[in-house]
Amino acid sequence: MDYFSLLLWLFIFVSLFYPVFQRRQIELQRLRVIANLQKKRGTRVITLIHREESISFFGIPFRKMIDIEDSEQILRAIRETPDEMPIDLILHTPGGLVLAAEQIARALIRRKGKVTVFIPHYAMSGGTLIALAADEIVMDKNAVLGPIDPQIGGYPAISILKAVEKKNINEVDDQTLILADIAEKAMNQVYELAVEILSDKECILDKEKIESIAKELSSGKWTHDYPLTCERVKKLGLNVSFDMPEDVYILMSLYPQAGVGRPSVQYLPMPIQPPPKKSKSYE
Repeated sequence: MDYFSLLLWLFIFVSLFYPVFQRRQIELQRLRVIANLQKKRGTRVITLIHREESISFFGIPFRKMIDIEDSEQILRAIRETPDEMPIDLILHTPGGLVLAAEQIARALIRRKGKVTVFIPHYAMSGGTLIALAADEIVMDKNAVLGPIDPQIGGYPAISILKAVEKKNINEVDDQTLILADIAEKAMNQVYELAVEILSDKECILDKEKIESIAKELSSGKWTHDYPLTCERVKKLGLNVSFDMPEDVYILMSLYPQAGVGRPSVQYLPMPIQPPPKKSKSYE
């Protein structure tokens, strides 16, 4: 084998296996940060973080949402945690399958130990549903939650119902009528689920307040991607604080977005050295 062929095979080998080694190093760093946070707070730390990451040898990017695999893993972690031990759930997700989010939320409200949900950036849709199950929601001051109104076939359920209401029943095709029926059921189910989850907090929220929060979040008064700021969430009556541990931010930095080309955002880490003072000159 000549020198050029050896270099070529070496390049191919490094190209294939270096990303795997790099991901493994990042995973170990994540585990160290999680262990450090657990030790500091005396809790069981669980993460549900969805970022766009690369998979396989070829670095193909993919984006995850809440699915059954997530709920299975989180339920397993909850089962393995003593019932009295507090749980910290770090949540960063665009949402996902309602069934999976519902399973996680129900498992959290059944616990005796305190459940704290940390939201460093955003938790939309199903993520918000999970956050409702927490005894305390810790948000970054710029983080947001989102509405939990159901979506049917890519459309808001409330929009389907309103579209049917505005037409003569004889002008509406059977498929749209079926979608409207499903939409009405979905609206009722999500509202009732939110009420059930929030009822676990009857010691701090009365029945009227619980129903008000559930209706506000599930009624479809906003678009599904409407950002609910921490101030608005607190105003709803939920137990929200802003004391975000620094380790949560460090952990998030270890979930880099996949992509190619130059980064969109760049900055120098603090502290920034001040420019040297110019010496006076006398002529």
